[in-house]
Amino acid sequence: MFSFIKNSLSNLYSSFTTKVSSLFSRATIDQETLKDLERLLIEADTGYQTTQTILQSLQKKFQQGTLKEGQDLKKALQEELLQMLYSFEYKTTQIYLLVGINGSGKTTFAAKLAYKMLQEGKKVLLAAGDTFRAAATEQLALWTEKMGAELVKGKQGQEPGSVVFQACEAYKAGKQDVLIIDTAGRLQTKINLMQELAKLKRIIQKQLPDVQICTLLTLDAMLGQNSLEQAKIFNESTKVDGIVLSKMDGTGKGGIIFAINHEIKIPVAFISFGEKIDQLKQFNAQEYVEQLLTE
Repeated sequence: MFSFIKNSLSNLYSSFTTKVSSLFSRATIDQETLKDLERLLIEADTGYQTTQTILQSLQKKFQQGTLKEGQDLKKALQEELLQMLYSFEYKTTQIYLLVGINGSGKTTFAAKLAYKMLQEGKKVLLAAGDTFRAAATEQLALWTEKMGAELVKGKQGQEPGSVVFQACEAYKAGKQDVLIIDTAGRLQTKINLMQELAKLKRIIQKQLPDVQICTLLTLDAMLGQNSLEQAKIFNESTKVDGIVLSKMDGTGKGGIIFAINHEIKIPVAFISFGEKIDQLKQFNAQEYVEQLLTE
């Protein structure tokens, strides 16, 4: 069976999966085993608050006598982790608004998402709304040319809202199925962030009042708990519908997925890894947890 973690996220597999699997092979479970699990979860960036929630539940089961051996622990941990994860449905979405700080992999994700949609037979229009970073527009232009998609772009330094307006007009005129909007990531304060994102959403809603808008936040998985703080700030500024975890192949800390779901109640929508256009995977909670806990 294809193993996403083992084949694509080797650092995560070697760092967490192999270690936690050693706990599941133990003949008996004791308090020391639970302490070892707590340490592994913290090291994996699950976060103190989320880890304590998990351990409190497992501790209760241990005291009730239902955790006797390693396989009991594996089953109980799997149940706890699955309960923390929310589902994300993307297939009916027409407009994707991509947000995130510079360097989070947002522009690369825009291209990967467009490619995924094209492979599904949809007509895709991209908008290079990050007009402050010339490399972002150039990068997106190269991707779209290779894919055969269409791109709306402005000049460097142009007001992002005007590019989004043009994109909405092109979307209506071109009878596209999906519009993917890349936005600037260099917003310096929370006030600027709220104002800019609110403005872009108003433009979209005014031009395309009958379409569904999905706001996806791209987070660099290698930043761990700092990414969690970013998610909190963005979610306060604008309603975030899903998280995109990028650079997952460069880290062994896959626990951030559970911290994000548990602490701010936002589902992980996609996992992005590598630089190739097809290195994107829609997040599947059942698959992720099973593979995370199986050596």
